[in-house]
Amino acid sequence: MKIIRTVKEFKEERAKLGGKTVGFAPTMGGLHQGHMSLVKKSKEQNDVTVVSVYLNPTQFNDKNDLATYPANFDDDVALLEKNGADILFAPTYTEMYPDDYKYKVTENDFSKELCGAKRPGHFDGVLTVVMKLFNIVRPNNAYFGEKDYQQYILLREMIKAFFMDINIVPCPIVRQADGLAISSRNRKLSAEGLKKAPMLHKILAEQSSIAEKEKALADAGFVVDYVTEKDGRLYAAAFLEGVRLIDNV
Repeated sequence: MKIIRTVKEFKEERAKLGGKTVGFAPTMGGLHQGHMSLVKKSKEQNDVTVVSVYLNPTQFNDKNDLATYPANFDDDVALLEKNGADILFAPTYTEMYPDDYKYKVTENDFSKELCGAKRPGHFDGVLTVVMKLFNIVRPNNAYFGEKDYQQYILLREMIKAFFMDINIVPCPIVRQADGLAISSRNRKLSAEGLKKAPMLHKILAEQSSIAEKEKALADAGFVVDYVTEKDGRLYAAAFLEGVRLIDNV
């Protein structure tokens, strides 16, 4: 696996690929089997698979959340090599934001709901960094997990709005045997928290009203951020031991 850290070097490498198809999975590190499912799908559908590891500060409204994000670059490299990624793009802030975030991409509707309503500026950071990564990597196909379903919808619509020739591929949520959606943030939970965390999905999937789900989550020890239905999908975010978990069904 080739590791590239600058935009200039990546563009030079991209030019060498010629007509080969490129699959791309953007990540913030702290890689797990959910991310590897994206790599696997990309390898099935493309000649070359690119993964980016970039902990993007502009999408964090909570500085402590950024400071404690559970990522280890050496572990990420080892996992990507084991799973057959071809190129790892791992830039710095100055590479990604030479303008120091003076320019940004903003969506004025769905990004203001759900997670966007609770995390001001979050989706501006997401859309901006992904737009930048798309312009650098120029993938044919881009892979995103359905755990962040709101993010997937926003990125899909951004591609349409800006006439970008990229096919965005949603990949199913990868869950543990107990139903918990695999997430980097799960690593921040205690052993007791990891036993409780699967209740988020269990309660969300039950045949009950939103009010009943909120009460059940609170009774189980969660601090509910929101439980909301939109377009036939039920979204939830809740804190457990101060760790923000999301899911959808």
